[in-house]
This record gives sequence, C-alpha cells and structure tokens, in this order.
Amino acid sequence: MTDFPPLATDFCPMPPWIDALQIALPGRVHTDPATLAGHAADKWFASCDPEAVVLATSTEEVAAAMKIAHAHGIPVTTRGGGVGYVGGCVPVKAGLVIALAGMDRILEISPEDGVAIVQPGVITGHLQDAVKKLGWYYPPDPASLKECTLGGNVATNAGGPRCLKYGVTRPYVLGLEVVLANGDILRTGGRCHKNRQGFDLTGIFVGSEGMLGIITEITLRIIPHPPTRALLGATFRTFPEAALAVQKILGNGHLPSAMEITDKFTLQAARDYLGEERTPHGDAHLFVETDGHPEAVGAEAKKLTALLRGAGAIAIKTATTEQEVENLWSLRREFSYSLRATGLIKLNEDVVVPRSQLVELVQFAEALQTESGFPIACFGHAGDGNIHVNIMVPDMNDEPQRVRAEAALDKLFRFVLSIGGVISGEHGIGLAKKRWFPEAINATGQAAHLALKAAFDPTGILNPGKFLSP
Repeated sequence: MTDFPPLATDFCPMPPWIDALQIALPGRVHTDPATLAGHAADKWFASCDPEAVVLATSTEEVAAAMKIAHAHGIPVTTRGGGVGYVGGCVPVKAGLVIALAGMDRILEISPEDGVAIVQPGVITGHLQDAVKKLGWYYPPDPASLKECTLGGNVATNAGGPRCLKYGVTRPYVLGLEVVLANGDILRTGGRCHKNRQGFDLTGIFVGSEGMLGIITEITLRIIPHPPTRALLGATFRTFPEAALAVQKILGNGHLPSAMEITDKFTLQAARDYLGEERTPHGDAHLFVETDGHPEAVGAEAKKLTALLRGAGAIAIKTATTEQEVENLWSLRREFSYSLRATGLIKLNEDVVVPRSQLVELVQFAEALQTESGFPIACFGHAGDGNIHVNIMVPDMNDEPQRVRAEAALDKLFRFVLSIGGVISGEHGIGLAKKRWFPEAINATGQAAHLALKAAFDPTGILNPGKFLSP
C-alpha cells in the first residue's frame, strides 16, 4: 500500500482574476509576501497589502492587466517610485497593484522639436541629466528627484524649488499615452508646443492621481539650459525677516529661479543630522537662485546680495560654480531626511498660502506646536507661498496621539483655507488629505470631480478609496 502525504488543510486556490493575469502575463504577476509588502505603502504612514502585483514593462502589459481587472471588477492602484507623502499609491482596497518602475526608458530626446519622450518609470533626475548633456533643460525639480518617477510627477503635478520661475510639471507635458479603466489606450496631445484640438485631455490627466487612467508614455517639453547660475544662502535671526526679504526681492523686479525658506526647527534637525559645519547658524534661512547668461547672473547676484543685507541677513554664502551650487542645494534636499532622522513620523503638509501670508502661517504653526504638543517644522518654496508644514508625531498607531495629530491638521487646514490658501500645492490629496477635500473644494467642485471620474472610470476600479470615494 502506498503512503500518500497528508492533504494540506491551508491550501487556498488563487482567485480567478489572478489566474487570468498569470495566463495573460506570464512572469509578470507576483503574489509572494515580500513583493506584496513592498508595494503596500509610500512615505506616508499608512500601509495595505495588495492581493497581486503586476511588474509591467510595456503599455500592452498594462492594457492586458486592465482588461482583466475591468472584467472582474478588481480594484487597481498604480505605483511609480513610491515616494509620495499622501498615501496616493496605498492599495487601500487591496486588489491589484500595477507597478510601472520597470517602464524606465527614455524613448527619445529631440532638441530640434524641444521634446523628450519617456516611459513613466524614468527617474526625474535621470532625464534632467540626459537632456543637460545636450545643452537642454527639464526644469521641474522635486526634492526627491533622485527617487521619484516622471509618471508620479505627472500624476501629482509635482513642483519643486524652481517652479517659481519655470512652473510645475503641467506646462511641460505636451502629450500622454494613457491606459483607460477598460484597457483601451488613449493618446492625448503630441509633440507640438501648441495644440487646441478639442478639450485639454492632457491637462485632465495631469494631477489626476491615478483615478482616471494609467499613464504609460509622456511627451515632455524641454528648453535650452541656462548657461550658468548662482545660489545665495542667507541666514537671518528671525523667520519674519527672511519672509520680508522674499517680498523685497520680488518687489524690486527680480524673478529668481528659486527661493526656499527654512525655520529654526528644520535647521536644528539638519544640524543634528548633518553636523554643525554644514548647517547655517541663525533661526531662519533663505536660498535664492538666479540663472541665465554669465554677465546677467553676476550682476543680479550682486544686487540680490545687497537686497538681502538690507533686509537683515547676518551671513550670506555665495555659490557661483556648478559644483558649489549643487553642494549648497544638497543641504536643502537633505531637510526632509533630517526631519525623518529625528525618529518622529513626519506628516508633511504641502499647504500654499498667498505670499503675503507667509509670516502669519509660520506664526500659526508655532502656536499650533504649543497647543498640540507636537514639534512643527516649516520650510519650502517661499516664492510661491508653498510651505511644507511638517507635524512631527512620535507614533501614529497610538490612538491618543493620532487623535491629537488629526485635530492639529484640522486647525492647520482650516486656517490655510480661511486666508485664501489651498491644502496641497504639489503632493496631491490622496488618502492623507481625503477628509478635508470636500471642505476645500465645495459641493459643486466635488460634483464636477465625480462626474469626470464617472466618465473615465464608470465602475470605479482605478485607485479607489482615495479622495473621491465616500
């Protein structure tokens, strides 16, 4: 008599939709715990494992996966670099994650047409480096440019320090290839720099956070690279003095490529993380960058230096060579990592206020810090009023702390809205800001969003659970 091994009592067959995916996309579908866990979260604190992950390498694979998901009514969350701050790629309804990091080819760079065509998984900094070698420039520069993908930039309409002069992602998106909820492939725009053929479908998908379609190819506008640049790092005794310097610079006819302001908590975190020798003294700091032809940059840097000294700067560091400028900018890019190194959970809120309200915002944040008991760090894009207000929480899984943190966020967002601001300038709404979206957009605005969502995704399978879901 032959002995048979005992039957496994914990065997669970794959759902039919996963079987269908594996047949259609052999080798691309993953259900092992490590892959699922690796696609469960972004830089926000929330996490949820999907049931399956497709590691896509082509538009055709994305379309095939969407046809199956559409047929079975399966929730789909798209993922790029996973470095967002609002839970935008957290698969809160489980289902399927379609990961686009493997679609990372620069398909074409054409200085003659002023365009670059890329797949969505291309790292932003990689494109910048590639076009710079040809004397061209892709200006949008999120602080995470060495990690974030262009697909994620488009999905959130990302910005960065240089959007003061050059604008956010949207002005650089000329055309898109998008896989719709039913698996159909849509092309919008193209390589022409002007296009008035019908509605602005390209613009509809920029900033749509994966809820209207999956971006699989991007045609971007590139511009000639400025021949040179200079960066001034100015230290101030107080934040109001630094904010006043911003107004003086703009009021005197200057349009720097970037102006970044920093408060005392962020500076102290940077000192603790990077060391005293790398971090400016004082309780506030302002970066001012100017670019253009050498003669103009040199003259403007001198005028800006005089303006900063007149506004109360106690020390100014000037960088004029490319290496010096990059070394100084590296300090700004380390601020988020410095705050993370405190061991606290960083609730990074990218609010925007009218530029004239910068001091009021930081004063409100200081009062909120005392009231809530949480440290609050403020830094960001002073030139356009987009300040990152970071509420630093020890443990968001601790119920009392979470309740206090959400109460602090309530007060922050309501204050920002009350002075004519908005609750997100570049990170998006995602999951983190979901409960404040109706108040920010009003009922008519929300109805318009829902109507657009229903037109492109009638069964609601694309990135469900985020800010348009009940």
